[in-house]
Amino acid sequence: MFKYVLKRLLQMIPIVIGMTFVSFVVIKLAPGDYLTQLELNPSISKETIEELRRLYGLDQNLLLQYLHWLKNALTFNLGYSFAYHKPVLDLIKERLLNTLELTVTSFLFSWLIAVPLGIVAAVYRGKLLDRLIVFFSLFGISVPNFFLAFVLMYLAAKTGLFPIGGVVSQNYDKLSLFGKLLDRLWHMAIPLTVLVIGSIAGLLRLVRSTVLDELNKDYVKVAIAKGLPYRRVVLKHAFRNALNPFFTLIGFDIANLLSGAALVEIITAWPGMGRLMFDAVMSQDLFVVMGSLYIGGIMLVVGNLIADLLLALNDPRIREREVEGRVGK
Repeated sequence: MFKYVLKRLLQMIPIVIGMTFVSFVVIKLAPGDYLTQLELNPSISKETIEELRRLYGLDQNLLLQYLHWLKNALTFNLGYSFAYHKPVLDLIKERLLNTLELTVTSFLFSWLIAVPLGIVAAVYRGKLLDRLIVFFSLFGISVPNFFLAFVLMYLAAKTGLFPIGGVVSQNYDKLSLFGKLLDRLWHMAIPLTVLVIGSIAGLLRLVRSTVLDELNKDYVKVAIAKGLPYRRVVLKHAFRNALNPFFTLIGFDIANLLSGAALVEIITAWPGMGRLMFDAVMSQDLFVVMGSLYIGGIMLVVGNLIADLLLALNDPRIREREVEGRVGK
């Protein structure tokens, strides 16, 4: 297993390097940079700006700039933010917790709701309960996340039931542990609702269709004919054999923990990585953009690796072929 993990990590190193290099080139091809904006300030001399370019290595050619950034990034020295005047890693640490708090909660709620509902819809196929669940999933797919976020923000502003922006209340430190938990959930109610509805919609359809395919196979019919309880056949046999696509999807969800909520964060004023990335792009804060993409690339590698390991653990055929290096007969 260790050799398999090491092999997968080595294979993904070129992916991260290629992604960051292309991103670096695209950013540098944009006209101007953050220091170009400072040239419009008459209180800052041209000599000062040139000194800043030399200090940050922006006076070198593009390839040397990237190699210098990559060498530092390998030790997680992600540079210094022009706009925030602080190390990029410190900025990311501040916003990372807020984003993970939102996306991990959304991830858990989505799977805990979608998987049981998808199984129920498959078991009661064609009945009223199935139609209601399918209608909900179609609604979630049809309504874009950004539109739903705008609608909920408008309702929150009109009713005052939920806060607009921010992570906690002013009296957060005075609350009990349970009160702090409720306060955080209250503040993330709007972005969390948007993300959960969007995630559930796709998951429901996948779970329902995959379980239905398994229920129509011969081994399920034979198990039922032998007198095994239907619930046991569905949960122990059909659902387990339908898990492989879910494990792959879990890997993608893990990879998207940092970037999947970016647009929703911007619209709902949630102070996370999405908002930080947006502000950095608008102000051409090079090192903040590259640092965010670098961390996102690492999450992509980790997510894909976890998905591969879950697939190998669940399916002996994959484990024998990929992990143990054996070829099935």
